[in-house]
Amino acid sequence: MGLRSFLPFIVFAAISSAAWQWAAVAACVIGIRLLMEDRKAGTPNDALILPYSNCVYFAALAVVAFALPHSELKHYCGAMSMAWIGATMAATLVVRHPFTLGFARQKAPKEVWNSPVFLRMNTVITTVWAVSFLVAAIASALCVASGAGTIAQFSCQVVGFVIPAVFTHRYPAIVRNRHADAAPTNTATAL
Repeated sequence: MGLRSFLPFIVFAAISSAAWQWAAVAACVIGIRLLMEDRKAGTPNDALILPYSNCVYFAALAVVAFALPHSELKHYCGAMSMAWIGATMAATLVVRHPFTLGFARQKAPKEVWNSPVFLRMNTVITTVWAVSFLVAAIASALCVASGAGTIAQFSCQVVGFVIPAVFTHRYPAIVRNRHADAAPTNTATAL
């Protein structure tokens, strides 16, 4: 999972202060285009969970934004975005298919895909992502509600992204070191 997955959110953030309705439409269009490119490139569907979810989110947000253009919700878009992504990630845990599996399977050898260590590692990583995004969403919403300002809200979102990104980078090495004798060495996820 790279920065490309978050491009619709970046576009939305860049445009939303001017017109959140059109920012949602632009983010949806970009999300659909990226999804189509990934599908054309042969990216497996389980690696496209977030792109599909992003398209649904921005389509729904566009409908709300056009229906209620003066709604206070526009101030909570950052928090809502984080909550949506966190909820999507949490839902993948509920159905026992952590969203990181699709990415990890693109990098790991097929023989480890169903190993308990590989599955557990992806469950842990997905849990960290989901919790981090949901906590960041709450913190961001509290910043908006309290009038703490855009910088405080943005800081919550950055921290909510950086923590799981760093964890994802470091955790597979920890798991490999623990299971060096018992499991194949190439079980790393590549997010």
